[in-house]
Amino acid sequence: MKPARRLVALASAVLLATAGCAGSESGSSGPIVVGSVNALSGAATFPEASQAAKAVFDAANASGGVNGRQIQYKALDDKGDPAAAAAAAREVVGRDEAVALVGSSSLIECEINNKYYEQQKILSMQGIGVDPACFSSPNIAPVNVGPYHDMTLTLLYGSETLKLNDICALLEIAGNTLPSYQAAIDEWSAITGKKLKYLDATVPYGGSDYTSYIVKARNAGCKAITVNPVEPDSIGQLKAAAAQGWNDVTWLLLTSVYSENYAKAITNAGAGVYVPAEFYPFTDATSPQNKDWRELMTKNNIPLTSFSQGGYLAAKYFLDVIRGIQGDITRESVTKALREMKPITDPMVGTPYVFGPGQTHHDNTAGWPIKLASGTNKWELVANDWLRIPKK
Repeated sequence: MKPARRLVALASAVLLATAGCAGSESGSSGPIVVGSVNALSGAATFPEASQAAKAVFDAANASGGVNGRQIQYKALDDKGDPAAAAAAAREVVGRDEAVALVGSSSLIECEINNKYYEQQKILSMQGIGVDPACFSSPNIAPVNVGPYHDMTLTLLYGSETLKLNDICALLEIAGNTLPSYQAAIDEWSAITGKKLKYLDATVPYGGSDYTSYIVKARNAGCKAITVNPVEPDSIGQLKAAAAQGWNDVTWLLLTSVYSENYAKAITNAGAGVYVPAEFYPFTDATSPQNKDWRELMTKNNIPLTSFSQGGYLAAKYFLDVIRGIQGDITRESVTKALREMKPITDPMVGTPYVFGPGQTHHDNTAGWPIKLASGTNKWELVANDWLRIPKK
């Protein structure tokens, strides 16, 4: 077993062994405790999701709360560390007796805590789900598309809309994500009948020089490349391609690179960078779809990113559900309401959200295609509607 997996297993085992049955009752007049576990410090941070969720709850509190009760939101830091993630979950679920988790965003949190959430009979509405356990656990239902459906979508756009052939993949694999990315690629193949020309799953996160990987892909005859990078890695990969004079390659990337800072950093995007945005593109500044979110984020000085969109929607959905609860709002009544909720539609997403009784939750299957062209430093919409993964 790899060291990272041993840490995950140990943290989970310790947590399950030492956790008692946390109380889940909130007084009918006291605050409604809601928690989240997030990467607020460490190598990769995602603070906007929980910040956005807090802004939604603060606005609700300012308007009288929920049935006269205030939301007490506790966003804890997992530091990108398995033991810290386990401890954070135990604190907010066990000690603070949260009724639910809302707006969490982390690289590891779902994998570490999903069994604990099942044991404690608490549900998590993830703001941004990343690791595979976020989409394969009965007690976790992210509001975002996630990197795996995102990869299927970007491949579909490349092959079916752009009519590209000779598509290749360079994958950056962390932990146990390779099977999920392979399943995403296989789903694209099942829909289209097409196969990748070349696949390299050895590309490192945080690499200092991606030239060798780019050269091998070019020599393999790739005309388009799908990658699952974080922003600095993608910038390095595009620069390596430009240094090799490879300016006719199309990049089919994920929402992980969709930011204004990324656009400003890219001068040569080859034949274009295409991304299926998980939420309605926030760079469309006048869009009515994002109006309420944009105003609330601006008011609270929260960055306009896909992460803050996810946190905002998770909190908004949560409030919609608990406002319909008859009687006291407790962990049990919230869980029941989320399991029995009707789907919620929102113009910021292309798929209705529902938690429901399922054993897995990977139902957001729509992205909005956007493009970054060389020399523009600006994202542009390249579609008039959502791109959706066909139903089976």
